Amino acid sequence: MRRGGALAAMAAEQRELGRLSALAVYRRVAGAGRLERRRRGAQLPAGRKRAKARARRRRAGGGGPEPEAPPRPASPPAASSSRVELPVEVRVEPQPGWAATEPEEKPRGGPATIPGGPRAAGEDDGGGVSGLLRRLGRLEDSRQRAAELFRWLLAPVAPGEFLGQHWERAPLLVRRGDPRYYAGLFSTADLDAALRDGEVHFGTHLDVTSYVEGVRETHNPSGRALPAVVWDFYQNGCSLRLLCPQAFSSTVWHFLSILQEQFGSMVGANTYLTPPGTQGFAPHYDDIEAFVLQLEGKKHWRVYSPRTDAEVLPQFSSPNLTQAELGEPVLETVLEAGDLLYFPRGFIHQGDCLPDAHSLHITVSSYQRNSWGDLLEKLLPAALQMALEEDVEYRRGLPMDYLGYMGIANSDAVDARRTAFMEKVQSLIKRLIDYAPIDAAVDQMARSFLHDCLPPVLTQSEKAQSIYGFPARWQDGGPHDVDIQITKDTEIRLLRHGIVRLCNEETGVMLYYTTENSRVYHKEEPKFFELDPEHTDSIEFLLSSYPNHISVGNLPCETLEERISLATLLFEKGILTTKKPLVQA
Repeated sequence: MRRGGALAAMAAEQRELGRLSALAVYRRVAGAGRLERRRRGAQLPAGRKRAKARARRRRAGGGGPEPEAPPRPASPPAASSSRVELPVEVRVEPQPGWAATEPEEKPRGGPATIPGGPRAAGEDDGGGVSGLLRRLGRLEDSRQRAAELFRWLLAPVAPGEFLGQHWERAPLLVRRGDPRYYAGLFSTADLDAALRDGEVHFGTHLDVTSYVEGVRETHNPSGRALPAVVWDFYQNGCSLRLLCPQAFSSTVWHFLSILQEQFGSMVGANTYLTPPGTQGFAPHYDDIEAFVLQLEGKKHWRVYSPRTDAEVLPQFSSPNLTQAELGEPVLETVLEAGDLLYFPRGFIHQGDCLPDAHSLHITVSSYQRNSWGDLLEKLLPAALQMALEEDVEYRRGLPMDYLGYMGIANSDAVDARRTAFMEKVQSLIKRLIDYAPIDAAVDQMARSFLHDCLPPVLTQSEKAQSIYGFPARWQDGGPHDVDIQITKDTEIRLLRHGIVRLCNEETGVMLYYTTENSRVYHKEEPKFFELDPEHTDSIEFLLSSYPNHISVGNLPCETLEERISLATLLFEKGILTTKKPLVQA
């Protein structure tokens, strides 16, 4: 039976029983106008579609549809064959030492802490993702943690091979044959627990979707996503997309917060739960680099090359596409639990569930709006402004008669004045490089990245050595252990290498940091404070010394009082940790 026929049969059966499903109720209340329909050939106005796609993908971290079946010989990409390579499949024998354990209870709010520090004799990290994160927590350098997690994500493909042959070029399929490889990262039980906590809302956190006979619909009611309603939608063939699993799962939060330092760009995620024999999303391409981690069940995926050069590494996601627009897939496969599928932005994809199993996967995404063009969007206006201020040639008036020989109407004219005009424009554009504040533009990109970042997840030892473990409390009628006693001999270091960024702005030198960010995308405003220009050398010293500790007395400030004052401020913001706890609780 076709999927559309299956859904219709379910609805008919429930009408006979005198019961309406959540999906049927939604259809009656919302009406056709509320449905997000994508019929064959129908598209939203381009501007509206782009704005919506960007807002959602940046809030949630990317990812789109869902699909899976064994790789088949792929035909070469058509219009962009010179820039797009064929996908590669890697098969892996299950590796010893990665056996999974049951996921541990995860805290839901506040700064999360995971075990870390030296391991006691006989202590076992456990397996799965939780054990992996504990092992990474013992690495002193956050950059090394990120590199090792990236290596684990791609294994057995080496990061260098991946970056050289696949990144922004071609899909990669890794078959591990180990259904427990991602155990503990996220599960249907975790989704159910999030629903029962009562903080999940339709539209904001959860989308209910379907794709039947070429029609893509979103069935979101308003208000809280209560378990009885959500699971009724699922039971009636709807897919569930959780837009920000990091807000509800400390393990996903921890996982993404480490990876973001590897990419130097926002790393986000969506999870997708799809019923057997259904499809939740239309074919489309995204504006993110996508890593699909199959967590449960299996899914049939089809991946297609970009159709034109304009769709190679696109700046924005596509509207929903029709099957007639796709051509032949370059990769068709069934992902099973433990497998990985990567595809670059611009690769069209769709996924559907086979009749015999549900599917749960998480799409980890990065590199949205992180291209050379995005850097130049910040750089060129600043360069032109500086050129106008400093070079009189940019302020000289245009020729009085230039309208008579320039413009579309005169584009085919042979005129010496046109030649001179074009040469003048080219000369001024070339000279712009002399005024381009490249480092300042990069700092603007970094400032945006730090606003996008998830806050760090601390190990137990990091918490004990930071403001988050400081034992200030109310006891016996008054506050105790309130004073932060930093001295010239206190040994300090940054909590993470990528936790701060110095930016020289018009109003002064600002230090941006991530420790007070939210797990929900841009729920908080950017966190920063103005820094005395004399203290920039101290920040640079902390960055260059990381991961080693330095004594406060060695900070390159003029006076000891300034050194202690700066160290105390950074400690209070959660930016610094000390080698030993300042107060023993």
